[in-house]
Amino acid sequence: MSSQPYFETVKSFAEVPINVDGVETSIFLEASEGLVQLFDLLGSGVFGFVQSDIKGNIGGVRTRYQADTSRCSTLENLVRSEASSEDRHGTGCLIRLTRGLTFLCRALQHMQSDPLVELHVCFKRSYDEVLRPHHTFLVRSLAAVAVRAAPYRRDFYTRISQGAPIEKLDAELGKWLSGLDVIVKRLKGFIEGEGYGRI
Repeated sequence: MSSQPYFETVKSFAEVPINVDGVETSIFLEASEGLVQLFDLLGSGVFGFVQSDIKGNIGGVRTRYQADTSRCSTLENLVRSEASSEDRHGTGCLIRLTRGLTFLCRALQHMQSDPLVELHVCFKRSYDEVLRPHHTFLVRSLAAVAVRAAPYRRDFYTRISQGAPIEKLDAELGKWLSGLDVIVKRLKGFIEGEGYGRI
């Protein structure tokens, strides 16, 4: 495990450029890959299915981006580039990736806004808000077990802080979540507003 606090070892969503054309694809993918490592800090395969889904969807978006970097320089342009195509794999991956990112963003926002609540409650709230409507009964049952396996709040903080002061961690987490929140809300508005799918 790294000796640096988690948020100093990965690209922050607060650093992902957003311009008139949209969210810059390559930096967004780098930040998303950093997020996957956060699931490892939850321990013992908690939400392994979400982590696996996020990894697969990052790969799908990356494949589409690499196929035509000039037309897919932003996530919005990536979606537009597939609009008239039969194959909209990149768009589907981006929709599912946005759901996964929204799930984690909301869980950690709940954790920050309510410091007395344990992590499993934060993840349960977020799961119910974001992912539950998209899952079958079987997946919902697996999610219920995964939520209960979330580490204690203090253990999770210890893992992501790596000895750094909690105040510093909270400040970095706040910036990271703020950047992520802006991006997922923007993508949700674009995808749903333009009729490309539902987050």
